[in-house]
Amino acid sequence: MQGKDVQEKPRSLLQEATTIDPALAKRLDEINRWVKDLKPGKLTTKRAVMAFLLEVITDATLWLILKAQLLEEQRVALLQLSPPQRYWYSELFPRWLEENDPKFYLWRQKLMAGAFSAADEKVIQAVAKAVNQQEGEFWRRYIADLSMATDLIVSHRQQQSLSTQITSLSDEYSQQKYADWKTTLQSWRIERGLFISYNPGMPDYIQQLALLALGSSDTLESGNYQKVS
Repeated sequence: MQGKDVQEKPRSLLQEATTIDPALAKRLDEINRWVKDLKPGKLTTKRAVMAFLLEVITDATLWLILKAQLLEEQRVALLQLSPPQRYWYSELFPRWLEENDPKFYLWRQKLMAGAFSAADEKVIQAVAKAVNQQEGEFWRRYIADLSMATDLIVSHRQQQSLSTQITSLSDEYSQQKYADWKTTLQSWRIERGLFISYNPGMPDYIQQLALLALGSSDTLESGNYQKVS
């Protein structure tokens, strides 16, 4: 999609959402007011903003399709998705629409200012690829990352989705980040999570991160927010 299309699509979705889901309409209105004064050419230079808008367009479009269906049709449609996608659309995304997000205003301004730094982006991409290679499933979203402290939503054999955070901070310096992460997950009623602190100097660490996430997705009990180094 071109910059102009990406800028205009939330407006048309907003009109549709007004009669179907007021909570979605409210979020789309916030997003529309945030980008409305940008010229399309300028928008295309802001890659993180464009990527976020494309995600929102995808999520809002699918959400409106689901909301227009009967409950049984919604259930059947959700079963066609991977477990992490199903967890996102059945729980976390609607929760984000309905509830207050204290971080949303702050991080969208950082995105617009180009101050968003995804220090572990290449590692997270590599872990996601390794998860697929190990026959696991994953899902990524800016909202999950920046509002819910979740780099990847992962599932494996048991098809139970797990919120996973990956950081290169050493164990000594990651204690506060872990505490903040746990608080964030609990505030969004995410019932279990895995916080992995890794050493990029270790051999084969990408595969190890993927295997840790996949194994924990199968075995970690509800109410457990595990920290692994």
